[in-house]
Parts: sequence; C-alpha cells; structure tokens
Amino acid sequence: MSDRIPKINTLVKQYIGEIILRDLSLKPGVFVTVSKVDTSPDLRYTRVFVSIFPEKETDYAEKTLIKEVYHIQGKFNQKMTTKPIPKIEFKIDTTEIRASEIEELLKKI
Repeated sequence: MSDRIPKINTLVKQYIGEIILRDLSLKPGVFVTVSKVDTSPDLRYTRVFVSIFPEKETDYAEKTLIKEVYHIQGKFNQKMTTKPIPKIEFKIDTTEIRASEIEELLKKI
C-alpha cells in the first residue's frame, strides 16, 4: 500500500487551512477549520471537510466557501507541486454536532 495518498491529504489539509486563514474574508467571530481531507486515488478530486464555529453561522460560512472556491483553488494550485492537482470540493463536517447530540441523548437515559 502506498503512502502517497495520506501524504497528499496532509499537504492538502495544511495548504487549504493556510489559504482559508489568510485569504478568506469571514465575519468577525466565525472560524472555519479543516478537519479532514479525502483525496481520490487518481488525485483528481479532494473533499475538504470543514468544521465551523459557531454552528449558527454554518450556512454563511458554507456559502462563502462555495463563492470563493475558485479563488481558493487558484491559490492551492500555486502551492501544489503534484500532477494532477486535485479539484477541491468543500463539505461540512458534522461529526462534532452528531457527537454532542448522541451525548445529550445518553444523558437523558
């Protein structure tokens, strides 16, 4: 099994995180964090899972990411040295939300 995909995932996570931090204009108090990256074996696509705080700003942050995806992709293309360069797709990571919901249900039992 090749180590290439996990290494690519680590690089993508680092680069996209830096781009979001430096170049994405969000409302004050809204934080977007890259939580997980899934790159296809052929390196053509990468899913970037982001968590957003506070949760009530999820729609706003998601719309901003979708609106700025071409700008983010362009900055990402400049940093990546692999060929092909994966196309970015953003997904909202709901793992923490689900975990807190399950925790609340368990407390009720």
